[in-house]
Amino acid sequence: MRAARFAVHDAIVREVSARMLGRLSCVRHRVTRLVDLGCGRGACRAPLQRQFPDAQWLGVDLSPAMLRGAVGTSAWWQRWGAGLARDRKALRICASAERLPLAEASVDLVFSNLMLHWHPAPHQVIAEIARVLRTGGLVMFSSFGPDTWKELRAACQATLPDVRPMPFVDMHDFGDMLVAAGFEAPVMEADVLQLTFGDARALLAEARALGGNPRADRARGLVSGARARSLLQRLQATGDAQGRIGLRFEIVIGHGWKAAPRPAGVSTIAMPRPYQR
Repeated sequence: MRAARFAVHDAIVREVSARMLGRLSCVRHRVTRLVDLGCGRGACRAPLQRQFPDAQWLGVDLSPAMLRGAVGTSAWWQRWGAGLARDRKALRICASAERLPLAEASVDLVFSNLMLHWHPAPHQVIAEIARVLRTGGLVMFSSFGPDTWKELRAACQATLPDVRPMPFVDMHDFGDMLVAAGFEAPVMEADVLQLTFGDARALLAEARALGGNPRADRARGLVSGARARSLLQRLQATGDAQGRIGLRFEIVIGHGWKAAPRPAGVSTIAMPRPYQR
């Protein structure tokens, strides 16, 4: 069901992927195998393969329904195993992002568009990315930042006092995760995009289609009809003169290069953070 909804509510995903691919086009990096982590229906496969025509594309996603929607690929559904065929230029892999069925130092590039914020432990995912990347390998990712959905959060806080909003990680914390995982000179940047909707129901449909809440303490049941109507009214009240409602997205884009292992006993010298906003 979510895979079908996502296909018509992916405007923000397509916009962010275009920005990431634009940045990646300026990078000169030899790639023989790349991982598209959280690939969904594989929308980034074609542009990634155009930029790296000699590379094998591995599309990894936790959702079999999403992977079934990808075209022009072969399927490899086992969660664990070995022996990926090197002559296959595009493979789909159903796996968890923090437990990739790939050998250590077997990948040159990990590309991940708007996936990390859906994972309950993004630091584990970044550590796993570091494990599968070769020394000198590149990770480029995007994520929602803390200012995402501020309007929706405020409306929920006012009308649904028991709500447990989804947490979004600050870009500086992502930078710290990269350094801790063994990446050097990570570069982080953030921007704010806004979508507008004709009414509150359309806004909620967009938010629902984009994903779920990884919090273990999130509410499991449905809210009452009265509270739902109160939320809709609160959101609608934020509309402009034409009744259109805005929804903000803070987009964090980061990249880093996997550093060579440091010799035992060599300390790390603290360097100024190269974050950009």
